[in-house]
Amino acid sequence: GSHDSFSYWVDEKSPVGPDQATAIKRLARISLVRKIMKKWSVTQNLTFREQLEGGIRYFDLRVSSKPGEIGQEIYFIHGLFGIKVWDGLMEMNTFLEQHPKEVIFLDFNHFYAMDDSHHHFLINRISSAFESKLCSVECVEYVTLQYMWEKEHQVLIFYHHPVHQEYSFLWPGNKMPAPWANTTNVHKLLQFLETTLEERSRYGTFHVSQAILTPRVKTIARHLIRGLKNTLVHRNLPMILNWVKAQKPGVMGVNIITSDFVELVDFAATVIALNDLLLEEDDSSS
Repeated sequence: GSHDSFSYWVDEKSPVGPDQATAIKRLARISLVRKIMKKWSVTQNLTFREQLEGGIRYFDLRVSSKPGEIGQEIYFIHGLFGIKVWDGLMEMNTFLEQHPKEVIFLDFNHFYAMDDSHHHFLINRISSAFESKLCSVECVEYVTLQYMWEKEHQVLIFYHHPVHQEYSFLWPGNKMPAPWANTTNVHKLLQFLETTLEERSRYGTFHVSQAILTPRVKTIARHLIRGLKNTLVHRNLPMILNWVKAQKPGVMGVNIITSDFVELVDFAATVIALNDLLLEEDDSSS
């Protein structure tokens, strides 16, 4: 999985998003401030298509309306506005049309400046984009690849808002817990990832291990121009990747792992290779 999957492009010319504090919005009237914000808002370099081709199958999504804009268009957002959600969904759908056995998870987990009419607009967009590819809510343990292929489903949508109850194809957010370490320290992050794996419920949900470091205000203040990638990500990715390599998938093990800048190391291939351990278990038990 990728963290803030859509943030490969953010619009530094647009107003700052409603996910930001009032003080930041005031500061961001200065174009230089928006340029600096961009360095800290972008967590991926690859487009959706490139991420899909690189093996990413879980997408972490934050969305917002544009206050003051006529209509109900919804955009991706991380400090600054990204592309229209519709454009991202269409890009993904094109990939799925070309690869009918691939399955993706879309996790809509933060909503800003959205009332019920915005939610219904967005959900109709999701439905129009994927149609019969959408997998209805089921017992998590039933949803194997075999199940998805038989039903010709390719998309699971997780929607962290009560409106999910009105639609059979929206999985509740609590089926995709993604505990967040909120630290700049790689050792604390790895300790947190270990602890949350131990706490993971045995059955009934998917589970995200967020292998990401989060800048604090003082981190940004000290390294304004360097940005997220040069300050936190480059230096710590090798240690994070070593943790990933040591994991086991399956019950009580890792399920979905997310990272920033997924192409900087062999992240997707390393996570995918963990599945071989499950095959070895099957062989030994048979």
